[in-house]
Amino acid sequence: MVELAVKSGCQGVSVSFTEPTLLFEYSLDVFPLALNAGLYTNYVSNGYMTVEALKMLREAGLQSIKIDVKGGSSAVQKFCGADVSIVWRNAKLAKDMGMHVEVVNLVIPTVNDDESTLREVVENHVKYLGVDVPIHFTAYYPAYRFKAPPTPVEKLEEAYKLAKAFGVKYPYIGNVPGHRYENTYCPNCNRLLIRRVGIFSIDVKLTADGRCPNCAEAIPIKLWKSSFKQS
Repeated sequence: MVELAVKSGCQGVSVSFTEPTLLFEYSLDVFPLALNAGLYTNYVSNGYMTVEALKMLREAGLQSIKIDVKGGSSAVQKFCGADVSIVWRNAKLAKDMGMHVEVVNLVIPTVNDDESTLREVVENHVKYLGVDVPIHFTAYYPAYRFKAPPTPVEKLEEAYKLAKAFGVKYPYIGNVPGHRYENTYCPNCNRLLIRRVGIFSIDVKLTADGRCPNCAEAIPIKLWKSSFKQS
């Protein structure tokens, strides 16, 4: 896998598209090899794992993790049969271990899109992770057997503004290519710093040392030079 990643010109390896802890032992083998090859390591996870497992992943070389919280406590219990406090605990622990952490909340109509649930998610985000950690509110689209209507963009914008009201510096809207809230803005002066379309960064206006060129605010973001055009 590592040889294939290097040969293909990849910048890192990410375990994703099914819950990555199902490939737990495999990850423990892959991550040291990836780091030795100069690649970054990432998990795209629901965050529902034991503390021991998370520590082992970190010791093996896991550098970053995206955690999908899936809503508030009642929605997660009803639809996933899980305790969302474990997810937030692990998100905080990953951050405390020095990993780069980002949170995603897929907003699904009739499931977790009511105001009280969105407020619970944002409050927990600030409580466990603070205002510097990014949170993404992503659009749902009907698929397979789940036929709820697509997430209205207005609902995602409502969640974005709620996060901003709680002081979150880097909220985003996802799965709506071209939306202005895909971009990164300076939390101090609101200057557009990184313009995105989908998963691609197409214009970056940070200084060489990662600051806003307008007000010199430090922006805590890691950029891989081969992935963007700087201007």
